[in-house]
Amino acid sequence: MTHYLLTIYQPDGEPPAPEVLEPIMKNVAAFEEELRAAGAWVFSGGLHPPSTSTVLRAQGDDVLITDGPYLEGKEHVGGFTLIRAADLDEALVWGRKAARAVGLPIEVRPFVEESLG
Repeated sequence: MTHYLLTIYQPDGEPPAPEVLEPIMKNVAAFEEELRAAGAWVFSGGLHPPSTSTVLRAQGDDVLITDGPYLEGKEHVGGFTLIRAADLDEALVWGRKAARAVGLPIEVRPFVEESLG
């Protein structure tokens, strides 16, 4: 089995109103339950807004620390799920389900397995 990262990209700005967000979160919970039941779920989580990030950049012998996101953009990584899948085709099936659950773009990317130890 290969591990795949399903990355959720969301638009910058305030989160949706509770009446919009609540059904989305129910869909996400159902999606994660389906992943768990299939034995494909490894780990998932949401992230705070990009404004809460800290960037560390090596500069010679020093490390420069700055507040805020590394890249400015109209979208940011809002959350992710790490899954197990037999191949890319299976990972894409899960990615499609994730995209339907959250209504946002999902990037599917394989892990380099040697790095998993």
